[in-house]
Amino acid sequence: MRTQVYAGEALARYGFPGGHPFSTKRFGAFYDEFLKRDLPKRSTVVNPHEGDPQILASYHSTTYIEHVKKSSADGFGLLDQGDTPAFPGCFDAALTVCATALAAADAIMAGETEAAFVPIAGLHHARRDTAGGFCIFNDAGIVIEQLFSRGKIHRIAYVDIDAHHGDGVFYDFESHPGLIFADMHQQYIYPGTGDAHETGVGAAAGVKLNLPMRAGSNDEDFDRAWGRVVEHLRAHKPEFIILQCGADSIAGDPLTGMEYSPVSFTRAARDLSAIAREFSGGRLLALGGGGYNLSNIAAGWNNVVQGLVEA
Repeated sequence: MRTQVYAGEALARYGFPGGHPFSTKRFGAFYDEFLKRDLPKRSTVVNPHEGDPQILASYHSTTYIEHVKKSSADGFGLLDQGDTPAFPGCFDAALTVCATALAAADAIMAGETEAAFVPIAGLHHARRDTAGGFCIFNDAGIVIEQLFSRGKIHRIAYVDIDAHHGDGVFYDFESHPGLIFADMHQQYIYPGTGDAHETGVGAAAGVKLNLPMRAGSNDEDFDRAWGRVVEHLRAHKPEFIILQCGADSIAGDPLTGMEYSPVSFTRAARDLSAIAREFSGGRLLALGGGGYNLSNIAAGWNNVVQGLVEA
């Protein structure tokens, strides 16, 4: 599958100082392994995009955008209730994540590539008017809003295998019938949402699939739940697929209790590539998401890239 990978120091700047688990080392962990596997020869490496701040307004409130901008200039303060501190330059770093994810989606829509991977992205906890869970702006939300607003795409699948529930994407599109949602996440950890009975409201009832997983879930558990995800997507025939592949669901993450191996990430990439080719001309955007064990980031995210280029 033709695949673009977005890589560069501008993405690496999105990370929190002072020993925060979401550190700037995460990009380097991915990229070193990317080079070791010789994946640049099998994909097209693209520089990050700095972006226009106006794209943020397609998802976030003006008041919140201005709050982040001021906090970024001040270089301190909290952007939510405690998990997401401001740091000097955080506005531009978060904007780059969003602009890069949107550029990747645009490249896919333009036919420049079938698939794309953005390692520092998938900031799925940010809501329209607040940060959350290390996520300042919601790049996936911006991509979804932008694609819908242009009128060419009417059914977007958002698939999330991060250990944490993608609450920002879920609740802000809970009533949107065009957003096909499937999320496998660890029960009873942050943000404590995504119960199985939450399947969408109004016209979107039945379009959303939440699959809470027990702590300690392994590859066999992944396979069982993943079959339901595949069935859900095929039933709704998406025209564009977004995968949030947070590596914190791999065994050994310091913040979670999941026990997948990177093999499950390969399966996710390959299966979604097949569904994308069947229903959407191959349109698949993968976003790195969470993950706080650097070895897991290296293995999981590169398994996704490898799964895409080999599909």
